[in-house]
Amino acid sequence: MDVGCFAIKVTLLFLSFVVHHRGIARGGGCDLYEGKWVHDESYPLYDTSQCPFIEKEFDCLKNGRPDKDYLKYRWQPNAVKGKSIMFVGDSLSLNQWQSLTCMLHVALPHAKYSSVRTGGLSTFTFPAYGAKVMFSRNAFLVDIVSTNHGAALMLDSIEGGNLWKGIDVLVFNTWHWWLHRGRQQPWNFIQVGKATYRDMDRLVAYEKALSTWAKWVESNVDPAKTKVFFQGVSPDHMNGSDWREPNAKNCEGQKEPFFNKRGNYKYPAGPHPAQLVVEKVIGAMSKPVHLLDVTTLSQLRKDGHPSVYGHGGHRDLDCSHWCLAGVPDTWNQLLYAALLKSYLKPAS
Repeated sequence: MDVGCFAIKVTLLFLSFVVHHRGIARGGGCDLYEGKWVHDESYPLYDTSQCPFIEKEFDCLKNGRPDKDYLKYRWQPNAVKGKSIMFVGDSLSLNQWQSLTCMLHVALPHAKYSSVRTGGLSTFTFPAYGAKVMFSRNAFLVDIVSTNHGAALMLDSIEGGNLWKGIDVLVFNTWHWWLHRGRQQPWNFIQVGKATYRDMDRLVAYEKALSTWAKWVESNVDPAKTKVFFQGVSPDHMNGSDWREPNAKNCEGQKEPFFNKRGNYKYPAGPHPAQLVVEKVIGAMSKPVHLLDVTTLSQLRKDGHPSVYGHGGHRDLDCSHWCLAGVPDTWNQLLYAALLKSYLKPAS
């Protein structure tokens, strides 16, 4: 079985989770066990000729069974009312959302789907399954408010959180825009309470904003109904010295991951400072928030960015976002594993 088939099978499991996780949460999982066998050309899951220790009496093909259709059936649980997943954040959340919607579509190529964008909200739906995978563009999580003095970045205010309520799985992310300055900076000053600042240390501002987000989660999320994840910090690759290649100015021309010759998986530049802030804030919360700790594994993928191929080739340089297919697909596989683990926990 090739890697593509494996990815499809993981995605089908993900979809099964999206439409059946209530059954898993009950412990009995009856929804998963009611369904039908459907023909699937990507099966079987493995080739017994590559499994040298299989018992002879189980290896039907080797023992001469002439038909092979019995290998091509996959269990498909009955579809029930689906659930909703929402990615909330900047264009790195868009990166992950598009990865997941592509994986789902490829896994179910004949299933009808809709993809609708209204303002800053994009919604991908499988009507037959009732499953929704949404992306809400919100680069800072906290509010930006227009005033007589310009746009204020309100580090202690989240008015846009009503959109997040009632969602089954929330996946938050913010960092990319906190470093923007000049024309790319969408605010004119920072406000905390009645105090205003022309600027401040961006990591300090980031921690204040994340603390506001954490308070929103503590006040508005029922863990029995909604699972909350934080995507972690997606790194860029703008400085070759970060991976011990000082002659490389950025990610352009990189063709393989960073492999540490010392035999470990540590990234030479060390932990990402924003990730340390995320860990600090989440670690102080009383309600469960699962950190998708994708920072280090993504730091190793200096080769995974669009580079000069993000807009038809050589018009600009992008060492922040990720090619698709690519690294965000792994983020989603880890998200699925974390979701399954959270719902399989025994009731306390």
